[in-house]
Parts: sequence; structure tokens; C-alpha cells
Amino acid sequence: MELLQLQYFITVARLEHMTEAAQSLHVTQSSLSKTIQRLEENLGVPLFDRVGRKLRLNAYGNRFLQRAERALFELEQGKQELSDLSSPEHGALKLAVTAASTLPHILREFRKKRPNLQYHVQMLTTQEMATLLHRGEVDFCLSSPPIAGDDIECEIVFMDPILVAVPVGHRLADRSSISLTELRNESFVGVKKGYGTRDLVDSVCESVGFAPHYVYEGNEPARLSALVEAEIGIAFIPSTARNSREAINYVQVENHELVREIALLRHRTRYLSRAALEFREVVIEYFRGLSEQPIESGD
Repeated sequence: MELLQLQYFITVARLEHMTEAAQSLHVTQSSLSKTIQRLEENLGVPLFDRVGRKLRLNAYGNRFLQRAERALFELEQGKQELSDLSSPEHGALKLAVTAASTLPHILREFRKKRPNLQYHVQMLTTQEMATLLHRGEVDFCLSSPPIAGDDIECEIVFMDPILVAVPVGHRLADRSSISLTELRNESFVGVKKGYGTRDLVDSVCESVGFAPHYVYEGNEPARLSALVEAEIGIAFIPSTARNSREAINYVQVENHELVREIALLRHRTRYLSRAALEFREVVIEYFRGLSEQPIESGD
């Protein structure tokens, strides 16, 4: 059994489509098909049920996928550990976030400590992040809400109040706080369902008797402030994501009904490099500083 066979099998198993898998792996479909066939011959059982051009993992394939992913995961951990030992000042850090507003500040502080380190960040939905976490494909995730799992280590780093962003001419702009029920007839701009803050807001609003009316739904949280400023709608924005736009006021929600948890997550068995451990320290210190600052409304 060859390592390449395992890599190809995992890709096909995740996509369940030979053409898409071949494109992802940058190989020909015929070459990929032959590799999977040799693997099945080696194992003595079929791993997929063929339905036209689509593939479906069968019972054998599902069982073998768990082992194959674990084997490649351990090999990758060994590779990273040796890299950390041989070149501790370099290396790479893989991050994923659903709570992206704090990331520029955190990375700026981290780069002061590790100027030569390479890093890659992905902005994901909660479900996409959960998939990467369970596979152990990222060093750390900054997520809101937290993600549970026996293989996931979760550390709550900040309780982040969600504010209501309104344009300065809005009827609520001079208020210091409001109740959620006062917003039932408002038009909102927000991110799409699947992002933690959106799902939390919808759930809490429904619990008090209304569903927010969205006139805009996107996948770029940073765009919401510009839409509020243009008076397209008001928005629920975490305190860590507010900015200093003069045309926007931020109003607190009474009784702290809307607060999101920001968590630092990692796979329990993923090897943590020295750089990854230092990144965690920077994150903890950053949010400790935020916790000591009062939450103020207004511009």
C-alpha cells in the first residue's frame, strides 16, 4: 500500500466524485481511477458504490477512511514536529476564524514576536470550521460560537457583547440602550445564516417574539458598517467589530441579552509548535486587555 494511494482515496472519499477529485489533485481521471482500483485490489474489498459518475462510500470505505485520515494525520504531525526542531524560527501557522474582527490586532502583535513565520488564515462558517477542526487541519481556530467535540479543546477567551449599529439620524441613535422588542419593525443588514453571530442573533430575537427582517445578507462582515452608514439598514455588530465611523452610533442591548462567546479551539492531538504556543499566549493576552476595557455606546 502506497502513501499516494491513501492521499488519493481520501480526496475521492471526501468529494465522492472522480472528476472533481482529479481536478483537485491535478491528475488525470484515468490515473486516479486506476490508483483507487489498485488500492481496492490490495485491500480485497470495494470501497465505493458506483452510481453513474457519482461515487458513494460503502461500509468498507467509511471504516477505512477513518484509519487512512488518522494515518496521514500522524505523518503530517511528525513532519511538522521535525520542521519545528530543525527550524524553530521559521515554519508556518494555519488558522481559521469565524470571528475575524480581532484578527488584525492579534496578528500584528504576533508578527512582532515571529517576523519570519508564514501563516495562512481562512474565514469560514461554523460548519466549515468544524470540519477542519475534526480533521486536525488547522493549528487554531477563533470561533463564535464555540464548537464541541471529544477531539476538540475549547478555551473561552472573551465574552463579546453584541451592539446595535444605527446611522446618526436614526430614531434610536441618541439612546444608550434598547430592548430587543423595540427592533421588531426595523430593517437589518447582516451576514448569511451559518455565521455564528447571525445564528445567535436570530435565535435570541425569535425567543422574544420576532424574526429580524434582512434587506441585505452577505459573507463580508466588514461591509456591514458601510451599509449602516448608507442607511440601508441597521445591524447587530459585536463590540470587537465596531469602528470609529462618525456616521454610526452603537447602542447597547438591555439586560445583556446578546453576548457571543469567542473561543480558541484546537484539535487535542495536533502537534503544537513553539510558534503555535506563542500565538496562543498572544491571543490570551489580547482578550485579557479587552476584558479590562468598559463597553461604551455612542460613536
